[in-house]
Amino acid sequence: MPQSLSSDDDAALARRIAAAAPERDKVAEAEVCRRFVPRVRLFGLRRLRSEAAAADLAQEVLIIVLQKLRDGSIREIERLAAFVLGTARQCIVDSRRNASRRERILEAFPVDFPSLVEEGMEHLDSNRLRDCLQGLAERERAVLMMSFYDDHPADVVGIELGLSVANVRVIRHRGIQRLRECMKLDRELS
Repeated sequence: MPQSLSSDDDAALARRIAAAAPERDKVAEAEVCRRFVPRVRLFGLRRLRSEAAAADLAQEVLIIVLQKLRDGSIREIERLAAFVLGTARQCIVDSRRNASRRERILEAFPVDFPSLVEEGMEHLDSNRLRDCLQGLAERERAVLMMSFYDDHPADVVGIELGLSVANVRVIRHRGIQRLRECMKLDRELS
């Protein structure tokens, strides 16, 4: 690191970042992050008691601080450290307030979420599914793979394979039926 940058005080770095706007002084920004991330992380660790939460806090705070520096909206640039820690404190307060608000809403309006797994649904045998897919005609397999694995809509699949949208839907429907029959047959044989 250049000697001049490492000897700059926080205010000098902040002025460099503000003066570079709308461009970015990446070196000065990196130095600000190097100096303040450990402080904010430690500040957060003491209050949040979670390494992950403290790391998230440090990232959130430095994003806010750098944006404020670029905008030139920090009034007392000589007190950058106080601004950074004040921002960290406010982020923690906001986070706790939002968590408390979320808890009150859930208590007031309880929601009974339906189970995402249907009752009686057996474990899907991925090896059997692969074998059933291999047993399909090449065009059916291509339509199913593009539709469900690649997540392409019918019109994109049709363009790729030179088929009409209606034809893609018919092939997809028939392919799914054949897969169901193949998987059901395997269950009955077991």
